[in-house]
Amino acid sequence: MRVNFTVNGRPQEADDVWEGESLLYVLRERLGLPGSKNACEQGECGSCTVRLDGVPVCSCLVAAGQVEGREVVTVEGLAEYAKERKEHGGCATGSCGTSLDAAKRWQARPGQDSQTGEGVELSPIQQAFIDAGAVQCGFCTPGLLIAADELLERQADPSDQDIREALSGNLCRCTGYEKILDAVRLAAARQGEAV
Repeated sequence: MRVNFTVNGRPQEADDVWEGESLLYVLRERLGLPGSKNACEQGECGSCTVRLDGVPVCSCLVAAGQVEGREVVTVEGLAEYAKERKEHGGCATGSCGTSLDAAKRWQARPGQDSQTGEGVELSPIQQAFIDAGAVQCGFCTPGLLIAADELLERQADPSDQDIREALSGNLCRCTGYEKILDAVRLAAARQGEAV
């Protein structure tokens, strides 16, 4: 089958997709977006998390055919997605969440590569992960970034419990999670200062 959907603001078409093929496989192998990691293939680790119509999902559990006509944001497009959200009224203005109509209007800008993430200013959560030292081997990082970004979109000042709950579907084998929690706290604080 042929699947038409939007990835990081760009219309995409995947041909010869077989019935059981996962969104993760299509993203990594057919579209060349290796940011979402293939680890457990059972939706247990969170390393393959992407946003599907604004909602974090484990892309290993989503059949590629289910994304027909829908919007997918991967870690490669996270910076531009966060920028678009800020420009069009995100949590900083009290209007949390991205509507399906807004997601469909989102387009990558010339000179910035949402395919690789190169040449774009990092999103607040990406920069906070670097600044807080929350990145070690990096395998879990894409999924954690997507989950944390979604949390900060809907809740500008999350409690530690909120952060733990939002990230509970993401496993990290390198850290004790404290640096990751620090990064989310830092991004939330910076987001609050920007208001």
